[in-house]
Amino acid sequence: FLPEKTIIIMRTLFFVLLATFGITISSCQTFKNSDAPEVVKQAFKAKYPKENKPDFAQDAHGYWEAHFKKNGEKYRADFNADGSWIETENSIKYKSLPKAVRYAIEKEFGNDEITEVEHVMSNAKGEFYDVEFKRKGKNYDVEYRKDGSKVN
Repeated sequence: FLPEKTIIIMRTLFFVLLATFGITISSCQTFKNSDAPEVVKQAFKAKYPKENKPDFAQDAHGYWEAHFKKNGEKYRADFNADGSWIETENSIKYKSLPKAVRYAIEKEFGNDEITEVEHVMSNAKGEFYDVEFKRKGKNYDVEYRKDGSKVN
C-alpha cells in the first residue's frame, strides 16, 4: 500500500484538477435554443434568416454566442443580452487571407508560428482578420484589414 503522505498528496492533486476542470467547463455554458433570451434568438434570426438551429452558449463575459454552420463552415455570432449584435467570426486557412495581409504578416512576423486565423465581421470595427501567433505564456493576436493595415 501507499504511504499516508502519498495518499494525501494524490487526493489534493485530484481535487485541484477537479476544481480546475470545473472552472474551465463553467466559463462557457452551452444552452438549448430555448434557454437563450428571446431577444437574442430574434436578433440572430434577423441577422441570419436562412440559418436554422444555432447552439447558444453564454461566455464568461455574459455574451450570448450562437454557434452555427453556413455553407458547411462553422461560425460564431456574439450578441449582448439585449440582442445587439457584437460580431461574427469563422476560422479560415492562412492561404485564404488576402495577399496584402499575408505580406504584412511575413514582413513583420517572418516564420512565427500561427495558431489560428479568423475572418471577423464586427459591429464596432467592421471587417478584419484576426491572426493569433504562438508566444511564450500567452498567444499574441494581431488584427488586419484587407489591405494589410492593422486595426486600431
